[in-house]
Amino acid sequence: MARLELRGVSKHYGAILAVEGIDLTVQDNEFFCIFGPPACGKSTLLRLLLGLETPDAGSILIDGREVTKSTPAERNLSMVFQNLALFPHLSAGDNLRFPLVERKLSAAEIERRVAAVAEKLHITPLLSKLPAHLSGGERQRVAIGRSLVRDPAAYLMDEPISALDARLREEMRVELNRLQRELKHTLVYVTHDQEEAMSVADRMCIMDHGRIAQVGPPHEIYNAPQSRYVAEFVGSPPINLIEGRCEAGRFAAGNPDFAVRIEGGAGASAAVLGVRPEDVAVARAPQPGAIAARVYEVEPLGAFTVVALKAGERVLRAQLPGQPQFALNEPTFVNFNLERCHFFDGATGRRFATGARPA
Repeated sequence: MARLELRGVSKHYGAILAVEGIDLTVQDNEFFCIFGPPACGKSTLLRLLLGLETPDAGSILIDGREVTKSTPAERNLSMVFQNLALFPHLSAGDNLRFPLVERKLSAAEIERRVAAVAEKLHITPLLSKLPAHLSGGERQRVAIGRSLVRDPAAYLMDEPISALDARLREEMRVELNRLQRELKHTLVYVTHDQEEAMSVADRMCIMDHGRIAQVGPPHEIYNAPQSRYVAEFVGSPPINLIEGRCEAGRFAAGNPDFAVRIEGGAGASAAVLGVRPEDVAVARAPQPGAIAARVYEVEPLGAFTVVALKAGERVLRAQLPGQPQFALNEPTFVNFNLERCHFFDGATGRRFATGARPA
């Protein structure tokens, strides 16, 4: 178990910025996700924590102990890589034993640990097989097991299930969550898949071009994004954005015409309204303050249906429960849940207000 800290950490590769000014604390026994698009600095943060890279500036601490210049072995952290890195000539069991043999543990202790981890991961029948004879999900479990047998201070995982199909990814997310709770170890998990991050994390860190955009529990990041970038990046279907202007506490947009009263934004400036698809209501009859629209596309997804609506020059998406039936080009009327609308500064992208009332 470990508390991991990065204080003012920066790393460049020549003229290329990898991460800049990172201040981040991962609490002991926390399932922490680092989430962002490709090349945003996620994997670099793991390599810095593990000791495979040295920061250009800043410091790294484990349980308050400075480890910035310590070797990976001295940090006692365990890593699961995206490409799994199993030894192809060793059986699954020998892959699990390898880190313990390297540390010169007794044969009895090695077998005890391997048996315990294999049972947790449900891979006991696979221990005699070579990696080439295992499925993708089975190889993934072996790679995770090789990390678990070490009993390190913390586990680091770099997109460990990205190569699996959708059903296996779902199963492995459940398994990882269960394992982390049972083991009571700190786990830092890197992913570009928002469904993974939202479903497993106690807290998550959203990265943006090598910098931290927001840190918090998934529900907080989803319901209170601090910036337009975070609001757009987290959520599926994506958030609806309507550009307009804010003046004297009034937000107004054209094409379609739409106006509401808000707190903040006293000066005249460009602003953007953001509303989640589940906060968009669709009716066939006119409603007070509603925006006239026509059905542009219907995407039935079983438990809910995503309806794209053309309102003026804009396309808005509504996520509706069940399987409502709409015809293409059917006239409709759209209302927003004003209490859950977010407003972002048009220049900086920062959120300056949440909630509105009719104009």
